[in-house]
Amino acid sequence: MSRPPERPGEYPFTRGIYPEMYRRRLWTMRQYAGFGTAEESNRRYRYLLAQGTTGLSVAFDLPTQLGLDSDHPMAAGEVGRVGVAISSLADMERLFEGIPLESVSTSMTINSTAAILLACYALVAERQGADRRKLSGTIQNDILKEYIARGTYIYPPRAAMRIITDIFSWAGAEMPEWNTISISGYHIREAGSTAVEELAFTFADAIAYIEAAIAAGLAVDSFAPRLSFFFNAHGDFLEEIAKFRAARRIYARLMRERFGARDPRSLALRFHVQTAGSTLTARQPDVNIVRTALEAMAAVLGGAQSLHTNSRDEALGLPTEESARIALRTQQIIAYETGAASTADPAGGSGHIEALTDSIESGVAGILAEIEQAGGTLPSIESGWIQQRIQNSAYRYQRAVESGERVVVGVNRFQQEGERDIPTFRIDPALERAQVERLREVRAARSASAVEAALGDLERAARGGGNLMPPILAAAGVYATVGEISDRLRAVFGEFRDA
Repeated sequence: MSRPPERPGEYPFTRGIYPEMYRRRLWTMRQYAGFGTAEESNRRYRYLLAQGTTGLSVAFDLPTQLGLDSDHPMAAGEVGRVGVAISSLADMERLFEGIPLESVSTSMTINSTAAILLACYALVAERQGADRRKLSGTIQNDILKEYIARGTYIYPPRAAMRIITDIFSWAGAEMPEWNTISISGYHIREAGSTAVEELAFTFADAIAYIEAAIAAGLAVDSFAPRLSFFFNAHGDFLEEIAKFRAARRIYARLMRERFGARDPRSLALRFHVQTAGSTLTARQPDVNIVRTALEAMAAVLGGAQSLHTNSRDEALGLPTEESARIALRTQQIIAYETGAASTADPAGGSGHIEALTDSIESGVAGILAEIEQAGGTLPSIESGWIQQRIQNSAYRYQRAVESGERVVVGVNRFQQEGERDIPTFRIDPALERAQVERLREVRAARSASAVEAALGDLERAARGGGNLMPPILAAAGVYATVGEISDRLRAVFGEFRDA
């Protein structure tokens, strides 16, 4: 069926959410980084800013993500390994030392402990003299995909949803420029889903968050303008461009027709993209530069608002400074040398792209209908239906690679004998010991009575119906640790155990 001509910046935003797109403003160039101690990560952030990155993106280590302090027995060997270790406000102060937070946009990939890390960030900014209301950035804060695809959950789903809606409510008044959630399809795709499943399960999660917020008494237009999304740019170049176009159209219609949103900002899908880690290969790692460039170009042609480009060595370890610089230069070449930013929706109008866009939209609608029939997102997660569907797609993909039906250059075809080694990044084991010692110093220097009083207030709020953000902010402000705050919430909510 033919459609009337649609222009960029017009509902349903298939061609982009702004009329001028990148001619008015380029996408934010982020480079996801964090490792070891706050001091080490601070040096990397300063390096990336000096190289031209336009936004920070913070990776946290597993103990921080799971609400464990760096000296917890279960944290041993994991401190600072896949991100920076943050155990208290003191670490956050060191992480951003010398970086004016009112003038930089920061994305924090954190979920179960998102409320605590957001509180610490706001406190650091205020102690720099910044106005909390002017801070810009994003917390991922997307717990449902943790149960589906990633696993860094703490509390049962319904308790976790309460924390998320409390963040929506508090930040809407206190940090109005902050994106309070980045609903993530990225990890769903990394777990093995198809492009259609990535969108369908991401929007199923979005529906659950929006319904929970409305049930908590929030008007849709009071929080929807600060919702954001996080998608994967995978290897099928044309499919990925179409996926991003379809995503905007699906979301605009969902917000207007299902939730009755009226604010134009509530209808416009804003999203960050990261190139696909799962497409990177340990063999012939220099070839990953090409993969990343093509995936990044798909994100740009698809209209992303923010982009991270993976480094060539990430199948081997954390990126070196050289590899991170090449990844950033990839974005800069796309922005300034290719002409891709000179027109909105440059792929629009292609018969194949338009047909792919329609096909993806139709496929997503079919899966969302199945989820509705099953009772909604939470029941579909609790039953394992969504997880099983992703596992089946991952299995089919792997079988296709092993059979040679799907070619992976350098892996199942075009192998090379005697491949050259590239330098890889190694974490100094002494960093973990230094982090643990710093944590002990924080505990020794703070007021134990102030910490206990603040944690008691938090526990009472959790057992009652009050918003959890003010007592979390108060506890973080007197240097209660991430683990101590999480433990008080564990005492009330319990922990989730995957069957």
